[in-house]
Amino acid sequence: MKELLKQTYGYIFEDKLIDEIAQVSVLRQFKPDDVLIDFGDRIQKMPLLLEGAIKILREDFDEGELLLYFIEKGDTCAMTMACCMGTAKSEIKAVAETSGQVIMIPVENMEEWLGKYKSWRHYVFNSYNNRLKEMLSAIDNLAFMNMDERLLNYLLEKAKINNSRQIHNTHQEIAYDLHTSRVVISRLLKALENEGVIRLHRAYIELLNKK
Repeated sequence: MKELLKQTYGYIFEDKLIDEIAQVSVLRQFKPDDVLIDFGDRIQKMPLLLEGAIKILREDFDEGELLLYFIEKGDTCAMTMACCMGTAKSEIKAVAETSGQVIMIPVENMEEWLGKYKSWRHYVFNSYNNRLKEMLSAIDNLAFMNMDERLLNYLLEKAKINNSRQIHNTHQEIAYDLHTSRVVISRLLKALENEGVIRLHRAYIELLNKK
């Protein structure tokens, strides 16, 4: 585990902190669609992502769930940290977007390191700042962007996360993430295809090089 930590976090954390993380943490493997954290879970460990991508969802009590942001290699989830620090129940759902692995850090160590390691404090505060920006962007998308713009941004982000211009999601899955109906997504995807932005295939959506 120590070598995995050094590969991803060696430029962030000092060796002594990496040694401590390796001693107290648990390595967890995951595959696409695994639910890593669910709404209402009591958070006792904080994740450090070593490989892969995870999407963070917020519960809408009327109409399901809303995609907030993705976390990738080297990231953690600020909302999970907030739950850890306050020993509160989770208000988010973390679902694996790709296969990968994550290190789970016990809450008590996380709090101890805030006072012990400058690099850890910087990492935690930077993580809060980055996730806040992404949540504000999600709010802006909902408030100010048309659904076609939101859809294209979503497809571009999925392509970046998966390092592929092919998006293997059904129209219903996309509608679920964007909090709309399958009919709306299908219509907008067809419009994007007519504009030459994407090409629709039977089992996937292909992003073309025009955008």
